[in-house]
Amino acid sequence: MAHEVPEPAVQMGYVVADLDAAVDHWVTHARVGPWTVFRGVTLQGRYAGSDTVVTMDVAMGYTGALQIELMQITSSTPSPYTDDAGEPLVGPHHMAWITDDLDGALATARARGLEELFLAEGPGTRVAYLHSPAQPGVVFEYIQSDGMRAMLDYGIAQARTWDGSDPVRPIA
Repeated sequence: MAHEVPEPAVQMGYVVADLDAAVDHWVTHARVGPWTVFRGVTLQGRYAGSDTVVTMDVAMGYTGALQIELMQITSSTPSPYTDDAGEPLVGPHHMAWITDDLDGALATARARGLEELFLAEGPGTRVAYLHSPAQPGVVFEYIQSDGMRAMLDYGIAQARTWDGSDPVRPIA
């Protein structure tokens, strides 16, 4: 039987309590940088069968071809980023892949036994988080975005030539 091998994962995501402190930690202790920072990111979606809006500040840095995504959740709405009391679930959150066909990726994932956890959209991006009740805490993300591959390529190139200066690069 043939076994389809997916594209490599491109991202590891972490929920953090303080974005600036987390970026500093990664720069200081892991020498990962530079970091692209987006403030006020909004995702509108469905979580646990209900509509929700999630806001967050996000930083993206690279180690080799892997993007590290740090997310400071700024809303307390129900989401896969918060507990039942609305407090952020600080720590490792997800592993992500890019897809050109989110609906097709979801159908394939469902056929493998994964369940939808969160479906959301932001400007130019659709995301889906999936999980398996048999493995609590393991979350997979599929990202469909016109500019994601170009952003990854740019970030990887910046990280390869980074000299340690200008570690935080905000996007307005």
